[in-house]
Amino acid sequence: MTPKNLRPDAVAKRFTDEEMAREYFEAKRWPDGPVCPHCGEVDNAYKITAKAESKSGARKGLWKCGGCREQFTVTVGTVFEDSHIPIHKWLLAIHLLCASKKGMSAHQLFRMMGTFYGKRGSYKTAWFMFHRLRFAMTQHPFVDKLKGIVEIDETWVGPKERGSGLRGVGNPLSKKRPVVALMERHDGGSRVRSFPVQRVTVDNVKPIMKEHVEAGTNIQTDEATIYHFMHDEFPDHDFVTHSRKEYSRYENGRHVTTNTVEGYFGLFKRSIYGTYHHIGKGYMQQYLNEADFKYNTRRLTDAERVDIAIKATEGKRLTMRQPKSASA
Repeated sequence: MTPKNLRPDAVAKRFTDEEMAREYFEAKRWPDGPVCPHCGEVDNAYKITAKAESKSGARKGLWKCGGCREQFTVTVGTVFEDSHIPIHKWLLAIHLLCASKKGMSAHQLFRMMGTFYGKRGSYKTAWFMFHRLRFAMTQHPFVDKLKGIVEIDETWVGPKERGSGLRGVGNPLSKKRPVVALMERHDGGSRVRSFPVQRVTVDNVKPIMKEHVEAGTNIQTDEATIYHFMHDEFPDHDFVTHSRKEYSRYENGRHVTTNTVEGYFGLFKRSIYGTYHHIGKGYMQQYLNEADFKYNTRRLTDAERVDIAIKATEGKRLTMRQPKSASA
């Protein structure tokens, strides 16, 4: 295992040296020693090395459990399992995605990292790498419900409706897709959870609020009528009237606004307009959770954010067809 505090030259090498990258990943995933993914024993495994007379040699990074006698590597049980892409390129992809505030396109990753399997299929590989990492961020568990003051707002994401004859983002035939975000606001650092919906209706939004917002929480919204039909579950409701140019006010010692969640929407849309340009409906949730992950860890350093992303890769598997089922 490598030490937790690596020198700057060692940090750079883990993106180019496969052996150092593997040791770094092992140190981050197994801080207390190797953990067998088959039986769960901790620090009771040894590395398999080739015998002196061996002609083929031993597979690098291969461990054997002293309890169940099964073999494994550090990538077993992660989104990297069965991947032919070297670990140092996975670590570089994690770093680039976590350090890019407005996201990074698969084409950009492909250009920076070079071809993986020749000219054919290279972009597809880079695209799938990022979707594996977004899947890990998507599955990051919600340990508790949002509480205190929660701003709720919706926005519409998608291409402009030029030439379609449609007016208004609420039209069910619109190419734009509505997104609802729940923003817990507090001085220590707000946190957000966002979800795509088919339409912004009580039937679609209320289950999301019940699952992710603690009962008795102060809800702050704009004047949209659907939130007034939820007073049975969330009676503590304040709202600002945007149609009257009201965006913020102080009432009874409480700051009422939706500016925080609208600021998050601004960041998310900048990533679409400037980086991704278009997001398929079936993949919207994964891009939203990438944005949520970065927003909720914005006060951390890039290295700390990468560490959290590495931990989130554990216990996840993703095949090429799975992201399309993410459409809600």
